[in-house]
Amino acid sequence: MKTGKTAGAAIRTTSRYGRRGALALAMGGVLLLTAACNDDKGSGSGGSGGGDAAASAPAAADAGGSAAPKTSAAVIAVEPKDGAQDVQPTGLQVSVANGKLTTVEVTDKDGKPVAGAITPDGAGWKPAAALTVGMAYKVNAQAKDAEGLVAASTTSFTTLTPDKKVSTNDNISDGATYGVGMIVSVEFNKPVKNKDAVVQGISFETSNGTVVKGHWFGDRRVDFRPEQYWAPDTKVTIKYRLKNVEVAPGVYGDVDKDEPFTIGRSQISTADAKSHQMTIERGGQSTTVPVTLGADATPSWSGTMVVMSKEKVTRMNSQTVGLGGEYDIQDVPHAMRLTTSGTFVHGNYWANPFGKTNASHGCVSMQDVKGGSDTSVAGKFFNDSMVGDVVKIVNSKEKTVAPSNGLGGWNVAWANW
Repeated sequence: MKTGKTAGAAIRTTSRYGRRGALALAMGGVLLLTAACNDDKGSGSGGSGGGDAAASAPAAADAGGSAAPKTSAAVIAVEPKDGAQDVQPTGLQVSVANGKLTTVEVTDKDGKPVAGAITPDGAGWKPAAALTVGMAYKVNAQAKDAEGLVAASTTSFTTLTPDKKVSTNDNISDGATYGVGMIVSVEFNKPVKNKDAVVQGISFETSNGTVVKGHWFGDRRVDFRPEQYWAPDTKVTIKYRLKNVEVAPGVYGDVDKDEPFTIGRSQISTADAKSHQMTIERGGQSTTVPVTLGADATPSWSGTMVVMSKEKVTRMNSQTVGLGGEYDIQDVPHAMRLTTSGTFVHGNYWANPFGKTNASHGCVSMQDVKGGSDTSVAGKFFNDSMVGDVVKIVNSKEKTVAPSNGLGGWNVAWANW
């Protein structure tokens, strides 16, 4: 098998980008994220990197300009807080006030579930045993209040790593299949000083000789991609050889392993803020659907983004992106995250601006029904999409999304990567 290796000499350190593009690490579907379907247009703050990424509230989005639906009285609390690092292995618990937990799913970065049970009274959940050290986890919880209204919460955290080791987490699950735009993002829980040595310890084997290079965002995150989108059906193996690498004075890597994944079919979607249409190119065929993008006051990011995660239902809260109490929708259907700062593609059942006008707070939304339907425009797109699919936004008044905001690295020229 012909192999392509990372080019250590081509790695360069880049300062954090974007006035709001908070760093994201997608760790095998485990994301440390600021949640909301908006990019905090008025914040003026710069993006953060690596372990400093601030992960706030549950996932969020825009209200499409309509009055928000009735809010569930149930309030879900997850300890540790979203985005927490160096968490004690016994530090996880989920509880709810004014309702009962209906679902609690906890998975590690490889998608392995954590055993646990909801208490008989529905008020709490704890894992059956201590968590693994140096591991990233994702918590999805749902609850209902007395009226049956649903509240949802999605959070992530990382457990502590013993002294003199650095934990290594990426956004790849063993044996998984991803879209042609997939960027491998690796995050360390401590600053990396010997960056060249670390990159030399992370190599890529590809079935067709595709060359992969890395790019640093700060001193805790390095992203890897090829020059162009991956070719469909490419077989890839990440080869970590870091246990004997001194990543910083007296601190060594924690992993030696091979991590295989596959690139699936090609899907590249282009959402046009001018025509309010999205063209979907999949496997050589093209379809167009009506959408709505960010309104003039809250325009959508321009540029190329990548689907980072998928949630059939999630909560979207304007307070997490600095928009006060404009919306709090607890059951947004068919949500797919595009940026750390809060851009989603998602279903919208509370308004009908599709193909007519831009009415969102920065997201790309399309027709759906309450509870989500597999036959709706949003439902079909959700079911046909996978993590790693490309979504481009054109003709928006907003600037190009920062390369560190989600998996935005395709907006960096190869010569600068």
